[in-house]
Amino acid sequence: MGEIDLEPAALLREFGGLFSSLNGPVLDMACGSGHNGLYLASLGAQVLLCDRDAHALERAQRQARDLGLHITTWQIDLEAVDNPLPAENYGGIIVFRYLHRPLFPSIRRALKPGGLLAYETYTLDQPRFGKPTNPDFLLRPRELREAFSGFKIIHAFEGILENPTRAAAQIVCRKPLTEAS
Repeated sequence: MGEIDLEPAALLREFGGLFSSLNGPVLDMACGSGHNGLYLASLGAQVLLCDRDAHALERAQRQARDLGLHITTWQIDLEAVDNPLPAENYGGIIVFRYLHRPLFPSIRRALKPGGLLAYETYTLDQPRFGKPTNPDFLLRPRELREAFSGFKIIHAFEGILENPTRAAAQIVCRKPLTEAS
């Protein structure tokens, strides 16, 4: 069995405590190894790991069991289904190193009023540092802020991050209790 990795993204080390007592589960979208969701589960959050890779979800489930954590998993290809997320179902959503722009409206709808979003992914400056280089997977300036306009911004950053060096945008924001149409 591989080593258990609970080292979360730095953004979650800073803001993860906000996710520990939300009204509803936290969805870790395109979770990969699940280390970010497992970290939130270790803080007491109810976590649903979501990915298209069944083997990655099985490994994450084993890690959770080994650590005495309870998580739920959901195998789905988020890009193969229109509006894959149920409306107002999640107290929080986290997304790291994943971008599929058509999901932005679904993410907005899927958060319960007052729900929390943490999103970090690469920007158009990333090719200077390595992959990804395809602009379809790279955020434009202010794109996250615009996609979640109307949400209360708790933290926003665009620039260069270290360990590893990468060009990224981050946002931690809260869905308003009532959203204008």
